[in-house]
Amino acid sequence: MQNEGPSTRRSFYVTVIYSLWGIIAAMLALPAGVYLLLPGRSSRREEWVEAGDISRLRPGAPEEIVFRRKRKDGWKITSQKTSAWVRRVSDKEVVAFAPQCTHLGCAYQWDEKNRNYLCPCHTSTFSIDGEVLSGPAPRPLDRYEARVEGSKLYLGRIVESQKAS
Repeated sequence: MQNEGPSTRRSFYVTVIYSLWGIIAAMLALPAGVYLLLPGRSSRREEWVEAGDISRLRPGAPEEIVFRRKRKDGWKITSQKTSAWVRRVSDKEVVAFAPQCTHLGCAYQWDEKNRNYLCPCHTSTFSIDGEVLSGPAPRPLDRYEARVEGSKLYLGRIVESQKAS
């Protein structure tokens, strides 16, 4: 009977220590599992961003506008500055191009003298409608979904252009 005392006490302490380790491991694993396995907060609706006032745009002349857009990266939401090349077609219609060349993603500019968009990285040129005129660009410029409400311009997601055939 004398051997039962220390053995029982030792097994009690071992059980308590392993139980504490299990509780600590569960407390650490639960938040990590939730973070890794459940998706971040997402909005199911399409996000439209107010990009500016189209009454300031000259009809037919492309202008670069700068606006802020919220970007969701997992659980983190940041506000980032971005731009678009916008051409006002009429009082209710605009065309908005994404600011990256479709070749390697360089920022292009409007060349007023030649009346086309010019990418300085590899000299791709695009028409005022975004079609490829020359250079290594494989497809026309990508466009933003755009809508006009009153005189406000709202931009949605970027729609990738299809390769010209």
